[in-house]
Amino acid sequence: MPNEKVALITGGSSGIGYAIACRFVKEGYRTIITGRNTEKLEKAARELGKPCEGAPFDMNWLDKIPEFVRQAQRKYDRIDILVNNAGINQKKPLVEVTDEDFESIIKTNQTALFALTREVAKVMLQQETGGAIINISSMAAAHGIPKVASYTASKAALEGMTRAMAVDLSPMGIRVNSVAPGFIETPMSTRALNGDPERKARVLSRTPMKRMGQPEEIANAVYFLASGQASFITGQCLNVDGGYSIGF
Repeated sequence: MPNEKVALITGGSSGIGYAIACRFVKEGYRTIITGRNTEKLEKAARELGKPCEGAPFDMNWLDKIPEFVRQAQRKYDRIDILVNNAGINQKKPLVEVTDEDFESIIKTNQTALFALTREVAKVMLQQETGGAIINISSMAAAHGIPKVASYTASKAALEGMTRAMAVDLSPMGIRVNSVAPGFIETPMSTRALNGDPERKARVLSRTPMKRMGQPEEIANAVYFLASGQASFITGQCLNVDGGYSIGF
């Protein structure tokens, strides 16, 4: 259907990205999820149902991003929503982070995000019906967290880009916002915290709501910012963290 609204979600085959895709599918969007693992991607698309399709893609393929977006435009006719969720992290003491380590994180989390957003924005401008772009940030952008200097740099840049992109694109009807999740209960985070009871206790003591968040709670925030209910909101970062950012 040519008039069917389309949402493109990077890193949508698991965790928070999967929950975001699930929400857009429920809202009737034709939902496209990307990921590097084709088998995992296809499995996620099957689980999410017919309105969802997997598009295998590695965000490190910078030179292929323009053609990837052109192919998506040809196939789906339009892109109404972009959720930049794909990203990588690395936990390493600062003095052990190599230039190559740092550049790898920046390339995926910052450079590739910019390149994809630029190309999708071109599609949205051609449509003349506006659009919404939501970047998935992190509490690391605002807090000093040990052993994640390169990741922190990439997410702080992401929030700066969110504001700059909003200023450039909002006059043309494209809103740009970001969501900064707190500690969210995913299989990866659960394993990490259960293996470090002291850290888990510290996390919960710092969180006024005294619990971990659920991926669906991030998905709800993303959908709100993408929807008409947020029609006068742009250039903002919404913390979804149970109060972690204001806790003591």
